[in-house]
Amino acid sequence: MLKKNDKTLLQKLHKRYDPEFARLVTMMSGYCREMDEGQLEKAYNFGLEAHKNQQRYSGEPYFGHCLSVAIILAELKMDRATIIAALLHDTVEDTDVTLEDIKEEFGDQVSLLVDGVTKMSSIKFQNKEARQAETFRKMLLSMAKDIRVIIIKFADRLHNMRTLHHVPDNKRPRIAIETRDIYAPLAHRLGIARIKSELEDLALKHLENEVYRNLVQEIKISKTEREAYIREVTEPIEKELIAHNIPADISGRPKSFFSIYNKMQKRKRPFEEIYDLLAIRIIVSKIEECYYILGLVHSLYMPVYDRFKDYIAMPKINGYQSLHTTVVGPKGRMIEIQIRTTAMHEMAEDGIAAHWKYKEDLHGKTQFEDHLNWVKDLLERQMQERDPGDFMENLKIDLFQDEVFVFSPNGDLIKLPRNSTPIDFAYAIHTNVGNQCIAAKVNGKIVALRTTLKSGQQIEIITSQNQKPSQDWLSVVKTSKARHWIKKVLRDEQKAQTLQIGNEILVKYLKKYKLTPDSPKVIECLSSFGFQDMNSLRVSIGRGEFVVEKIGQKLFPVIDEKDKKPDNFFIKYLKRARSDTGIRVHGIDNMLLHFAKCCQPVPGDRIIGYLTKGKGITIHRTDCKNMIKLYDDKERVIDVEWDIDDQQTFQVHLSILGEERKNLLQDITQCISKQEINIISVYFSVEDMYAKGQLDIEVKDLRHLTKTMASIRKLPGIFTVERVEDISKLNTST
Repeated sequence: MLKKNDKTLLQKLHKRYDPEFARLVTMMSGYCREMDEGQLEKAYNFGLEAHKNQQRYSGEPYFGHCLSVAIILAELKMDRATIIAALLHDTVEDTDVTLEDIKEEFGDQVSLLVDGVTKMSSIKFQNKEARQAETFRKMLLSMAKDIRVIIIKFADRLHNMRTLHHVPDNKRPRIAIETRDIYAPLAHRLGIARIKSELEDLALKHLENEVYRNLVQEIKISKTEREAYIREVTEPIEKELIAHNIPADISGRPKSFFSIYNKMQKRKRPFEEIYDLLAIRIIVSKIEECYYILGLVHSLYMPVYDRFKDYIAMPKINGYQSLHTTVVGPKGRMIEIQIRTTAMHEMAEDGIAAHWKYKEDLHGKTQFEDHLNWVKDLLERQMQERDPGDFMENLKIDLFQDEVFVFSPNGDLIKLPRNSTPIDFAYAIHTNVGNQCIAAKVNGKIVALRTTLKSGQQIEIITSQNQKPSQDWLSVVKTSKARHWIKKVLRDEQKAQTLQIGNEILVKYLKKYKLTPDSPKVIECLSSFGFQDMNSLRVSIGRGEFVVEKIGQKLFPVIDEKDKKPDNFFIKYLKRARSDTGIRVHGIDNMLLHFAKCCQPVPGDRIIGYLTKGKGITIHRTDCKNMIKLYDDKERVIDVEWDIDDQQTFQVHLSILGEERKNLLQDITQCISKQEINIISVYFSVEDMYAKGQLDIEVKDLRHLTKTMASIRKLPGIFTVERVEDISKLNTST
């Protein structure tokens, strides 16, 4: 109940926002069959009272924001529960109102929606990244339960972005970046184009204000010319439609500021040199009319090769359907024409939000269910990511995706992000197929696993039970699902190896005291070091994080007084055994060793080791630029030497430049084969009469490599053959 001294303020607030509330009621009355004005007014008064003493940065009463969010959702024609939840969405986070209060007054459904939108503000996190990750984790979980949560969040973020100019300068960039990188792509993924475009434009406004203002001015200046050009393009189309008795709604518009800015950045061109800024949209009532009109348009204007997309037959992953064609219009200017039905247009603009407009008329499986399955699949993977950085990275990978359409041998259509590889395809089929993927066929031909897939290709995956994911796969996969499962397998293997190493160190150390890890004395001292069980102790020792001598100092402080040097036993263990990988740290266990990708050492190179806790020892060439930077940390620099057998091989990356000629690639591969060398992958391209290529090969040692490079240099037309020092310079489309 309101107190007497609160009534005057509340009456002022009510008077100020009463017209907006009346507008909300009017909007809902026009589309909502379950409209309950009394319940809506109850929520309005409840939220108004809860926020009565709060103001926004602008000085406006806070509840005005909640009302604006509800109006945005009414424009999307959302249902009554969503609108009520919007009016109350900040009450639990910012006032004394509890979820129990919401549940008691408005029921379980509204309470669930408000809870899903509420931020994780009451939980303590290590840093902002962890807080952000957990906020989005909770949002995903709430989306899986009820996807209306994210639609409310979109409206909330949209109004916040519209009023971001009132927020202090130091806070704006973080909010704008989060909007651009997470909320806008997520709105796109769920098909809500109108919100996605406005969020992107507002983010650009606050991140690149001068660029944004210039674009607004340029668009404004060119408005008259643009409208005249649109009329020039559309008039012939309108005449054809009338002649064929096809009613249609035709409109033209410039693309969004953010889209134009991206084109300028990608092409490195000023605004004046970006010509495909216009899009004409033709909306009809039937699907067959879309294809008929496409033929009419192509009879009037020359279509641009490879710029036609049939998203009706193959909808985008967010459910978007339309025909896209780019044609050469009057004056030789390119212009995009989009053809779709009314229902497709509403789905394109409102995406998943359109479900609530039609939900009472829907039967069977819908795009809405497809969206829910995507959210649940995303949630299942992301909930297993403990590292906040990995979580946010994978979330962005899932959102920033254009698509290719490929087929399985059975003809099943698989949608993947652009630049995906056969490994991504394998994981899209099944996790086990991805984990055991050893080779792939594209249109019946064996290709490298890092090959970039293109729409229309048929992909077949060859598996082996002995195959396991490789660390190198992470550099070529594009889907978060593939990245997640590769990392999981690698982590599990590393943990098992670390556990085994830690156990060996612990057993050998305790042996001098005639103890074992199961000895009561050892188990009793676990808690004093912060370990819950023996395995967590073993893992910590195996990573080099826990100094095993501390156990002796704890159990036998006098006897163990001499063991003061940290990591003494750990280092002794490292200098114990011969490695199967061909390196000796005066002997080293291979489970703690790997070769640096930056310099790719092979036997014969002068090498040095660098000890990293949790990752073991990385072997670099002594002249490696990365290693030179690490020499100051002398305690971690370890002397190593080669200790190989005749069967071992080492991977090397070569870069080749030559004259473009017939059979050049064939000559190179035959030359390499004569040296009894295995070619892992090869990529060649032709630029300005030159052939440029990269090869991954396996050699026995430096002498073997030098001889091979010399043989290639002798081939006709070869200019240079170089050993690539940095793997990041390689073309990944191999």
